Amino acid sequence: MPHDGRARAGVSQLRASEAGAADTGSPPPAPPAREAAPGDRALTFAGAALAAVYVPSVVGKEELRLVETAGYAASRYSLPERLPLSGDSPAAHAFRTDQPLWLIPEGLAFYPEGAPTPPRAETSLGALPLRTEGRRLGCLVVLGSSADGFEAEQRRFLERYADAVASLLGAGTDRPTPPSLLSPALHGLRVGSFVLVPDTGVIDADETLLELVGITPDDFDGKADTLLVNALPEDMHALMSLLEPSTVEFARRELEFRVRCPTGEMRWLSLSCRVLAGTHDEPEQVLGVVTATPVQRRSADDVSRIQWLTAALDDAVTVHDVGRVVVTALREPLAADRVALAELREDRLVVIVLDPPQPAAWPDAWRSEWRSEWPDAPVGALPTLQLALRDGRMDLWPAGTPLEPGLAGIGAGGLAVMPLPARGGVVGLCLVGWDQPHEFVPEERSVLTATAVLVGQALERAHAYDAEQELATMLQRSLLPRRLPELPGGTAVARYLPARRGLQVGGDWYDVIVISEDRVALVIGDVQGHSAGAATIMGQMRTAVRAYAVEGHPPDVVVSHANRLLVGMETDLFATCCYVELDMEQGNTLFVRAGHLSPLVRHPDGTTEEVQVEGGLPLGILAEAEFPMTAVELAPGTVLALVTDGLVEAADLPLDEGMDRTRTALAAAGPADLGRMADELLGDAGRREDDVALLLLRYDGMQVRPVRAGWVVWRLPDAVMHARRFTARTLRRWKTEEAADGMEEAADGLLLVVSELVTNALVHTQGPVRLDLILRGDRVRVCVSDASPRAPAKPVIVDWESTGGRGLLLVEAMSESFGSVPVAGGKQVWSEILVPQREPAPAGSGPRTERGGLP
Repeated sequence: MPHDGRARAGVSQLRASEAGAADTGSPPPAPPAREAAPGDRALTFAGAALAAVYVPSVVGKEELRLVETAGYAASRYSLPERLPLSGDSPAAHAFRTDQPLWLIPEGLAFYPEGAPTPPRAETSLGALPLRTEGRRLGCLVVLGSSADGFEAEQRRFLERYADAVASLLGAGTDRPTPPSLLSPALHGLRVGSFVLVPDTGVIDADETLLELVGITPDDFDGKADTLLVNALPEDMHALMSLLEPSTVEFARRELEFRVRCPTGEMRWLSLSCRVLAGTHDEPEQVLGVVTATPVQRRSADDVSRIQWLTAALDDAVTVHDVGRVVVTALREPLAADRVALAELREDRLVVIVLDPPQPAAWPDAWRSEWRSEWPDAPVGALPTLQLALRDGRMDLWPAGTPLEPGLAGIGAGGLAVMPLPARGGVVGLCLVGWDQPHEFVPEERSVLTATAVLVGQALERAHAYDAEQELATMLQRSLLPRRLPELPGGTAVARYLPARRGLQVGGDWYDVIVISEDRVALVIGDVQGHSAGAATIMGQMRTAVRAYAVEGHPPDVVVSHANRLLVGMETDLFATCCYVELDMEQGNTLFVRAGHLSPLVRHPDGTTEEVQVEGGLPLGILAEAEFPMTAVELAPGTVLALVTDGLVEAADLPLDEGMDRTRTALAAAGPADLGRMADELLGDAGRREDDVALLLLRYDGMQVRPVRAGWVVWRLPDAVMHARRFTARTLRRWKTEEAADGMEEAADGLLLVVSELVTNALVHTQGPVRLDLILRGDRVRVCVSDASPRAPAKPVIVDWESTGGRGLLLVEAMSESFGSVPVAGGKQVWSEILVPQREPAPAGSGPRTERGGLP
């Protein structure tokens, strides 16, 4: 398709002898036949099927004469060549009154003298006086093809067009023949036109359009992509929507966009187009015009408002922060009554902020059709918003505009619908409504357009930030304990706060590990940095420390194994750690510190101190590093505090001063509510450059202490017999000293379990074997430890001919619970047997008969 769009307006060339011919009464020559010009497209979109220029005749003739016509319907209509100035034609009336005249078909019927021929029922007419510097130069007559007449926007364009024609006409008044007017006037208005075939992307653009978008004719290859090469990326979504129009839509579409010319100049352009359905012989077409939008000089208030908005949006981090800034920037400065901001997610609008928030301020349909608390709305339910989102253009609806029920009442006096463009498309929508009639001045439209661009970019950044932080939060929560276990003889609480800068995920971790019924391990650590890599290492270290602790290794071995593991990972990150193992029965505590801060202790009398724990190197530096243990005994009522450096150290807070502050806060806080104590230790949450982990444990002591007895089993032929005798002696002592009711009833089962577990250890393992009996309340726990790490396996199939494997089945049947746990250097097989509690004997009953296996 050719793209050389030079404007070729048909001009009636009046001969110099026309005056003489007119004086003799001979009819003037008709305007010559004209060729269709690209400028006709601009008139089409202005609603004009034909434009004509009338100028006053020579001196002595009180009439108007036709000098030029243009438009796609020039061949279908005929206008009078001469019109008397005193006549009743629309052109003469506009010339005499110096006022424009707009007529619909009913009004045109009263002006038969200047009506076009042949008459058409749908024809409307506009007559605009041509004047400059107080002189009347003629009249511009435009014929419209719509029975509804010219719209307000079309009238404003045609008035600008008439001013341009008058300017050219005034400059050529010294010539005997008027110059060419209509096409040069359109070029002076910088109106370009195009015809686009969406299926192929081929576009026919005139020279004016190429000039507007900053492309030379030699560089244009007739493709739509080439025409849009200088458009700003934020506006590409709206422009690309023109390439995929629906074949069932014939309505006009308008939008504004920006281009960056090769010279660096940025231009605002206004595009108007309509879609014409194709036929079987030719494809669908998009016809449109592009005009240069006059840039209004912003006032000082407008400039300062945009500067403030830019700075405020730079500080807005989350999506809700952006919403608060938008309300502040739009509602009060524009005297608006409502502001709504919504984010576009797939095909739904998710409302971010409504101001005012009261439901009564918004349409009833929002409460009935949308979900509660205004979370989202289907875009298809609101055609006005759907069209704005598709085109990416701002719509300003004046007072009285009929809108769908979903928007009724938002802006009875005026409604601004602002799509929020961003890289790659539209990310949301902003609605600004007025109750009283509001006039949209050009300066305000410019400010709203700039606001929409800034808010769209900020909303995209904030949405990415929220998604990133949500992912970080999920990662951090998955790596830290979901809840702390309940402890016999103590209470533990923990707090974690992410850093306020960067990705809110870090390397701080804590854990509470139940090693056995009376031993618990506390661990707090800090991997270098606060990033996803640090969080990954942190999760691996926490898992490793927990695994080594559960295996039963002593604290120094646990930390040493974790150190070797981190060194073997070949990462550039190192970690600090403080590991504490506490005997909940006796209060004996073992500390190991690997480059970490010393623990803090609050004694029952309220005094505080740092525990002087001998330190080792941070984890991950030296594989052969040693980690000595420090033993401390805790009294009931003592609070143990483990912290990371994010709590006690900052750029403006030295470490020693931070530790002193934390000790003071620990002494002042009441230990009764451990959760409140943790919150008070955190202090000012705003002062946080690094992530913070805090672990508190209040040691209360066990109210019911277990009774223990142990025996090293000798590898002799009668070892099982000695184990049974040790068990019988222990049960008799417990029966008398601990007054355990029902001990004699449980004796047979206990002796059977001891026999089977000891036999199993002696037969299937090598090395030492140990038997431990623990009485806690109404339960006796039998523990047999050996040097083999392999857990005992029950037989899969047991028949009458099998000779092994029945012992474990008997143990399981006799036990309330039964299992095996790994311990340092081997395993421990345990069984718990319930000791029945007897009811008190009624008064007058006879003596109790002793029975059972305790002699």
